Amino acid sequence: MQRYPRNMIGYGANPPDAAWPGGAKIAVSLVLNYEEGGENNILHGDAASEAFLSDIPGAAPWPGQRHWNMESIYEYGARAGFWRLHRLFTSMDIPVTIYGVATALARSPEQVAAMKAADWEIASHGLKWVEHRDMPEEEERRQIAEAIRLHTEVVGSRPTGWYTGRCSVNTVRLTAEAGFDWISDTYDDDLPYWIEAGDRDQLVIPYTLEANDMRFATAPGYIEGEQFFTYLKDAFDELYREGAEGRAKMMSVGLHCRLIGRPGKIAGLRRFLEYAKGCEGVWFPRRIDIARHWAVAHPPVRRARPSRMAKDEFIKAYGGIFEHSAWIAERAFDLELGPAHDTALGLHNALCRMFRSASDTERLGVLTAHPDLAGKLAQAKRLTAESTSEQAGAGLNALTDDERETFTRLNAEYVAKHGFPFIIAVRDHTKASILEAFHRRIGNDRATEFAEACRQVERIAEFRLKDILP
Repeated sequence: MQRYPRNMIGYGANPPDAAWPGGAKIAVSLVLNYEEGGENNILHGDAASEAFLSDIPGAAPWPGQRHWNMESIYEYGARAGFWRLHRLFTSMDIPVTIYGVATALARSPEQVAAMKAADWEIASHGLKWVEHRDMPEEEERRQIAEAIRLHTEVVGSRPTGWYTGRCSVNTVRLTAEAGFDWISDTYDDDLPYWIEAGDRDQLVIPYTLEANDMRFATAPGYIEGEQFFTYLKDAFDELYREGAEGRAKMMSVGLHCRLIGRPGKIAGLRRFLEYAKGCEGVWFPRRIDIARHWAVAHPPVRRARPSRMAKDEFIKAYGGIFEHSAWIAERAFDLELGPAHDTALGLHNALCRMFRSASDTERLGVLTAHPDLAGKLAQAKRLTAESTSEQAGAGLNALTDDERETFTRLNAEYVAKHGFPFIIAVRDHTKASILEAFHRRIGNDRATEFAEACRQVERIAEFRLKDILP
């Protein structure tokens, strides 16, 4: 058995409407990363200086040394950039979510006081602004716990949400276990969604690395505020259009004090905020506001998922999808199943793969397992529950004597010629169109009819799966 953990389907072709408060067409979530004072620095016990997200081209760590230029750029974010952004957001009455590195917050009490006075949400951005990718799981768990403890001590309340950024493969799972209202170490959707973390249902609010001022410090990126404005406006306009069509989404904007806090860069942000505020039906929530709304409007729903079932459970649930042919489900169980197979179409694909790759003799066995249409088994009420419902839906349980005689005669002629029953997905038809297809197909050669019967078997399986899976 193989299981593929990545979720490549999400909400699929028909995502839910977010149903934002007041009928808003879009939710714009502004996030200000506060990392200054939490970055790599030998003063902080690190082995080298910081080298990430600054205006120094090609920066590299300086092992065992302080990097004065790097430090001063980070200090600009705390000393000047933060206050410029604070004035902008408070003057426009726009709330933001802070991604606060716990050690950085501890070194910036005045900025923390200003965040609280503005009623901004202060979420956790980890204990330190460092890489987690090579961090042992137990050490990362310890740092998450310490970040929560220090954050609570500095801010006065436990963080409601979490974003690491420089995360490991374990981060989402570890933070989901830690009991936050929301976590954001994903970039995989335009809407929040729920994941199961043991007995907990954890809300994930995806973040962004492209509608993000970090692109001023990475390539390819922005080199002037106007480019940032243009990108944000284009993203906003497209999502706003979708919201007007009844498919409201969320737009995250990622910001950093030392980057967007510079005068030449913040001008682009100001233009975007003025533009967005001038549009009707725009909601500027903190991420905790999104989380609270989503928990009420779109609460988590747990259901049995094929990719997580034990083998016996899987075969019991799906062994009858192909008539009396549980071996198809048994083989499908051993495929690389994952979240993409937890839907009707996804599991249908897996089951059909096993049917298509089977021998002609095995597939013939599936065909001959199907009952005659309106035949003796139906009259004796010995069909499977699925076949009974399907035939009844097409009116085959209420035939006139002449119609029954016609079906009986055609069934006998068809089986005599082809060696298997006439099979058709009756949910696609009426009684009249079934008879028309019967008369038309009975004249086909066996190879043509074998292929058509196999297609019809797959179609029947699709209908059956749609009855029990999303």
